[in-house]
Amino acid sequence: MGLAPHQEASRLDVERVADIAVVAAAHSDGYAATAHLLGLLAALPAPTEAGEHFWSDLWRSSGTAYLLPANIKTLVLRSLAGEGAGLARQILSAVDEMTPPQHMAAGEVIGQALAESDHLPDLKAQVIGELWLRDLELTAWRVVHADRKSAGFDGREAFLDAWTNV
Repeated sequence: MGLAPHQEASRLDVERVADIAVVAAAHSDGYAATAHLLGLLAALPAPTEAGEHFWSDLWRSSGTAYLLPANIKTLVLRSLAGEGAGLARQILSAVDEMTPPQHMAAGEVIGQALAESDHLPDLKAQVIGELWLRDLELTAWRVVHADRKSAGFDGREAFLDAWTNV
């Protein structure tokens, strides 16, 4: 927006404030989805020595190393800065690589860890894990979709023209 950090608020005109609001609204879905993606990962056992068993079980059951902490660490750190598309793409690649039996087995491993940590003994681990994996995949898709490059003014005009002429 070309705003100097030291600029006084009284020097902002209505058009500038509206521009800031439009940019913030356009990016809010992506930021919210990235935060949710990180929240889902935070629900899993921490990638410490104590969580080592979980992560090795997840690797064996899913058949993919894409989700291992060593392979997503940099992407998680970028996501903490608001740049979640790389992590989302990695997650989508991991889910895409899994066969249906691997997906079910990974769901079982994840569900068991979540059931133990969240004290949800009434729910089956498989159900919890399947819901978590589905949420992870859909959230990753939302991040990737929100990250698409803006079409700019011409793209917005073409969109308006198309919908106006329906």
